[in-house]
Amino acid sequence: MTAIDLNADLGEGFGHWRLTDDEQLLSVVTSANVACGFHAGDPVIMRRVCELAAGRGVRIGAQVSYRDLAGFGRRAMDVPSEELTAEVAYQIGALEVFARAAGTRVAYVKPHGALYNRAVHDEEQAGAVVAGVRLADATLPVLGLPGSRLLDLAAEAGLPTVTEAFADRAYTDQGTLVPRGEEGAVVTDPAAVVERSVGLARDGVVTSRSGNRIDVRARSLCVHGDTAGAVELARQVRARLESSGVRVEAFV
Repeated sequence: MTAIDLNADLGEGFGHWRLTDDEQLLSVVTSANVACGFHAGDPVIMRRVCELAAGRGVRIGAQVSYRDLAGFGRRAMDVPSEELTAEVAYQIGALEVFARAAGTRVAYVKPHGALYNRAVHDEEQAGAVVAGVRLADATLPVLGLPGSRLLDLAAEAGLPTVTEAFADRAYTDQGTLVPRGEEGAVVTDPAAVVERSVGLARDGVVTSRSGNRIDVRARSLCVHGDTAGAVELARQVRARLESSGVRVEAFV
């Protein structure tokens, strides 16, 4: 039976502001990419999400990003490698404190937003992320886009790598994500998202924005927690995956 992990970005709030329905999403997903304070999240939110995830057996991942609260980590930034390495390690370490307090551990690392997309092609920035992960814990898996420099460099550095696909994001013919600033970058039709999820999980294919079928072999499938109706959509995706013979389980 085909197996796939279902992940979502959680802990995306700050102070009184809340973007993601963490409690409800944690009843659906198998892995939680927890914001570590640089694009969203604060100590109270991080601690709460770790406790909820641990109580439900959901794996905790550090979602590291550029230091960009105002831009939600989605603005292009040029950060020196040494600085980025330290900031990645810092974010992982902060989340690890709360994960341990909840009786579990940080199980993997996934970059967020602009850093995620930059590390697909940028050798220097990808290398800085890898160095930061190794500085924090040289056994942590790295979650990223198939064929990215991030995963290539992580593998070369001896880190486990996990490929990821996106049910609700448009793809280019090259297998990369269409930038959010472009029209049609986010797939908003729930039925289309559900169908794409099954195709990605079972067949390893998705239709690009231009209409071509492309191979996207992934062990984890992301459903974004910051979109309207995210909880119900995640439930539909999981239900359809399971009814299609796909086992939904964490990759670690």
